[in-house]
Amino acid sequence: MRAGKTEHSLTATEECVLRLVSQANTNREIASTLGISPATVKRHLENILRKLQVRNRVEAAIYGLSMTACDGSNNGDCPLAVWRRWHDNGRNGDPNKRT
Repeated sequence: MRAGKTEHSLTATEECVLRLVSQANTNREIASTLGISPATVKRHLENILRKLQVRNRVEAAIYGLSMTACDGSNNGDCPLAVWRRWHDNGRNGDPNKRT
């Protein structure tokens, strides 16, 4: 899941949780996959939201996808890369406008 460096210091488990959230898994499904409790998944997700400065699991999933899906393409028009630029610029202006 890393995009060259860990920009927001996610732990390996948090990266795994983020990957599973990005695959549309529920907390219960993630807990089963990782062999942890749903409460622990919730705690990891809270940490992820705080570290990535996103508001909810949907934004976290989009962020997680943006870290992996557009990496090799170098295509600034990738919708996930566009969202990532918009997010990283403080959600200012039109997400489709190039800076």
